[in-house]
Amino acid sequence: TFPATGIKEKSARMAKTATPLLFKKWSATEVDVSDLSLQDYISKRNIYLPHTAQRWTKKRFRKAQCPITERLTNALMYHGRNNGKKVMAVRHVKATFEIIQLVTDQNPIQVLVDAITKAGPREDSTRVGTAGVVRRQSVDVSPLRRVNQAIYLITTGAREAAFRTIKTFPECLADEIMNASKGSSNSYAIKKKDEIERVAKANR
Repeated sequence: TFPATGIKEKSARMAKTATPLLFKKWSATEVDVSDLSLQDYISKRNIYLPHTAQRWTKKRFRKAQCPITERLTNALMYHGRNNGKKVMAVRHVKATFEIIQLVTDQNPIQVLVDAITKAGPREDSTRVGTAGVVRRQSVDVSPLRRVNQAIYLITTGAREAAFRTIKTFPECLADEIMNASKGSSNSYAIKKKDEIERVAKANR
């Protein structure tokens, strides 16, 4: 038989650490999504690692429920040589978040959410063609696509910045996320977003 006090202590300890912390450090509970339209599409679910091994693409719109840190991790596994290397991507995300916390002294999940909120284009142009005459028509962008585009632009910018330089990939990704969260034009994602919106405005 176990002493009752030991069991009570253990259950109290487990209750205290009930919410999973990302990499045993950061909680997404107090993260705030400032853009009202994106609140349903940026999932703040608390997880230990951005590697849930769930099948988020089996059903349409299910990826909106995927934790936002895991969506960033998945977006890093591109360009043939990196396909399927999720453990490597998780390691990069961890290193990136460490750098972001050191530099900004903020919760890195909050910085990432701010970056995604600011980096997604709100207006885009599509091709409207009738009988061989193709013209661009400006359209509003849905919230899910804004999140998708923001993640894509942030990771692409980091990938290009890290190519053939002495800087490591996590450093470049951290720089990109921090610049995007401030809305700085040093960020590849913000520059691209502004360009997309400028073209769309011309095609109204």
